[in-house]
Amino acid sequence: MKVFVSGAAGFVGSRLALALLRRGDEVVGFDNFDPYYNPELKNLHLRDVLHDANFTFVRGDLRDADLLKSVFERENFEALAHIGAMAAVRYSVQNPLVYGQVNVQGTANLLDAARNTSKPTCVLASTGSVYGRDTPVPFDEDAPAVMPLAPYPASKRAMELFAYSFAHLYGLPTTILRFFNVYGPHGRPDMMPWQWATKIAAGEPITLFNGGHMKRDWTYIDDIVRGFLAALDAPQRFEIVNLGCGRPVENLQFVQILEELVGQSAKIIEAPVPDSEPIETFAKIEKAKRLFGWEPRVEVEEGLANFVDWLRENEFLK
Repeated sequence: MKVFVSGAAGFVGSRLALALLRRGDEVVGFDNFDPYYNPELKNLHLRDVLHDANFTFVRGDLRDADLLKSVFERENFEALAHIGAMAAVRYSVQNPLVYGQVNVQGTANLLDAARNTSKPTCVLASTGSVYGRDTPVPFDEDAPAVMPLAPYPASKRAMELFAYSFAHLYGLPTTILRFFNVYGPHGRPDMMPWQWATKIAAGEPITLFNGGHMKRDWTYIDDIVRGFLAALDAPQRFEIVNLGCGRPVENLQFVQILEELVGQSAKIIEAPVPDSEPIETFAKIEKAKRLFGWEPRVEVEEGLANFVDWLRENEFLK
């Protein structure tokens, strides 16, 4: 099938594009090379797909409604994989407005282009951080999720609501996938696994909140991509589905695994929990199993070993 992939030069988007191409799909990738982190990393991600005859890259911005409309009118897509977004909880605290512009208005532009053309199967990436602190663990998709702790999850929850209205009014088959703490090769340099691994190796201190006793539901990139493919292959009228490992790991344990892999002890600075951070993320994943036959395969020890190997191979870690 022909698939539009937004955020195709990013972490998850590039890995999804590669998986789609490997199984014989045609991919049109879309990305604006936002300078939030070094664009050279996006060039590294794209190297895996640019050579493929079934891949076309369009450089553009989700805020450009006219460009999106012209691409959709020209290509007649069968599926839309929407991963492009302004990410990062902490960055959103300092830069809130761009999250509404990109994640909310940009998604509305994309869905409008889709509903006015071929009405493709839509699978949209959201985040487990929409659950905030008031949702009991494990996080169930039916929870209200109406108290996000920062502009990033707030923008993603608003995106979900926009998507529901488009599915309801215009018949766009839509699945929302809430990602939980995605990590692995090609991960972003602002994310905790990359920051911690490189700082531990360099002998630089790392900051742990709440004495390191916060928990995160770390989910390996290959598991996320398999879940996304499964959702694309099983269209829904409208569903929200968690994609998480379902086995939260304490940050202290996560750091201890990195220490062993890197061969250095971490220098730890303790700090109070920021207002933007939940104490624990924990995905209930039965719905993904029921709808898509999906469940995670990679435990954190294996996933982190793969990630550290990738950092070394690409000389991000000495």
